[in-house]
Amino acid sequence: MKNFGCLLLFVFFLTSCEQYQPPNKISFAGEAQGTYYAITYYDAQNRNLKTQADSLLKAFDQSVSLWVPQSIISRVNQGDSLVNLDEIFIHNFNLSKQIAKQTNGYFDFTVSPLVEAWGFSFKEKIVLTKTKIDSIKTLVNWEKVSLQDGKVIKSDPRIRFDFNAIAQGHSVDLLGQLLESKGIQSYLVDVGGEIRSKGTKPDGTKWRIGIEKPSLEANDDRSIQQVIELQDKSLATSGSYRKYYEENGKRYSHAIDPKTGYPVTHNLLSVTVIAASAAEADAYATAFLVMGLEKSKTLIPQLPAVEAYFISWDQENGFVIDWTTGFQNYLPHQ
Repeated sequence: MKNFGCLLLFVFFLTSCEQYQPPNKISFAGEAQGTYYAITYYDAQNRNLKTQADSLLKAFDQSVSLWVPQSIISRVNQGDSLVNLDEIFIHNFNLSKQIAKQTNGYFDFTVSPLVEAWGFSFKEKIVLTKTKIDSIKTLVNWEKVSLQDGKVIKSDPRIRFDFNAIAQGHSVDLLGQLLESKGIQSYLVDVGGEIRSKGTKPDGTKWRIGIEKPSLEANDDRSIQQVIELQDKSLATSGSYRKYYEENGKRYSHAIDPKTGYPVTHNLLSVTVIAASAAEADAYATAFLVMGLEKSKTLIPQLPAVEAYFISWDQENGFVIDWTTGFQNYLPHQ
């Protein structure tokens, strides 16, 4: 009887070994939203999900891309009252309202008229005066829009939306959800630097991400300032050192303060945010870049599970690094 039991145990061991398939590393990349995307995951079934990812990203653009003339957001901005809102648009709208409230309006998805006026869109910059800026500012206020019965309600039909500071992060979240729907629990999704991580690699190590060191000029070579480790968290970086233009010897950042109507002038160059979702990280990073270091550090303790890493410029000391207390948990152990 003892020998028979050992035989069963031996057969079970062999069968278990035959059934177990070590996960295969799958990686692919492509273009989306005017930038790149790159996805890496481990899958015992060795499935390549690039076709599904491309389809998802294409559908995403049809909802919230300002660069697609017939997208839902483009039609909303054009005043089309017959457009049907989809889940993607509604999610971006509702989350944008939430974060606008949390940040006291420093994140404002109705900032589109100012972004266009300053020349940071597909439209040419216009000649601006204080009077003109003050006039445009009357169209920028997230509290003047709402959703009612599946329709967008605006206090002024000229109000226009811009989800660029949150939508890319949301597309990352949707790609992650696509992978998870296939049973994949170890992945890293990157769309233009907005990142979502899940699980660890098969060897138990976390995903390692590099935070870019700010450059002094837009076309300078890229280098890494800090490496961090992620697991089941998302990350986004917003910086003012590559998206700008110079006019009459003055540099104008793409980060527009919706309260003043002008590009920010403080010395905060880059903000990297870690949050539960990539959409949240994306939006908070934008808000913090507009708010500046001190206001951001005052607000962050009031936000759930949000950490941030700041890089500023000081004329005497060069780059100055600061981070929230919890951010050190993501630094590699020496």
